[in-house]
Amino acid sequence: MSSTPRGQRASLDKQPHEVAAMFDGVAARYDLTNTVLSFGQDRSWRRATRAALDLRPGERVLDVGAGTGVSTEELAHSGAYAVGVDLSLGMLYAGKRTRPAVPLLAGDALRLPFVDASFDAVTISFALRNVNDTDAALRELARVTKPGGRLVVCEFSTPVNPAFRTVYLSYLMRSLPAVARAVSSNPDAYVYLAESIRAWPDQAALAARIGAAGWGRVAWRNMSGGIVALHRATRA
Repeated sequence: MSSTPRGQRASLDKQPHEVAAMFDGVAARYDLTNTVLSFGQDRSWRRATRAALDLRPGERVLDVGAGTGVSTEELAHSGAYAVGVDLSLGMLYAGKRTRPAVPLLAGDALRLPFVDASFDAVTISFALRNVNDTDAALRELARVTKPGGRLVVCEFSTPVNPAFRTVYLSYLMRSLPAVARAVSSNPDAYVYLAESIRAWPDQAALAARIGAAGWGRVAWRNMSGGIVALHRATRA
């Protein structure tokens, strides 16, 4: 595992080495921190992602930005063969310690280590906004998916209620970093994560980008009032 100084955070230009180093620094307590910061909703978001993929036993599903493999493990409950890929070696090592049976590989979302049309379904949860070329990543996901295969993007989004949106943005920029200081192994990284959520496109804008990257039948469903959105699409 690379050594990452306390306080390491990525900038919003999302250079891969910065993002990887930042996640190395939060790996030790990443799953716990996510559960605390989401008030336990992260579990239901993972289950909803699995359901939206409509996986069947014997299918192959790729989990990009898998981190410690907690999302990959959830996908495997469907009976499909699930493999996770992540850029951060620190996250992968943490995952291997806690989930040794989950297949986890090092890889870049922009250059996935698989041949064309390898998977029946692909997904990326809370990681697409950390890639420095969103459109190229969506095209790369399409490349490794079989024709007719499914995509689900689970990502933070824009709350639909204006009053709730104001409260949520205040939580992101003020309360989230404060809570992270109590539970995270690298709380400064959560300042970047809050900024990246605020800068991320809303539901309709992301749907348009997914469609432009070669995916069809794009739709989305809001969860938790739009804090998170599940975008679904089919490989043409």
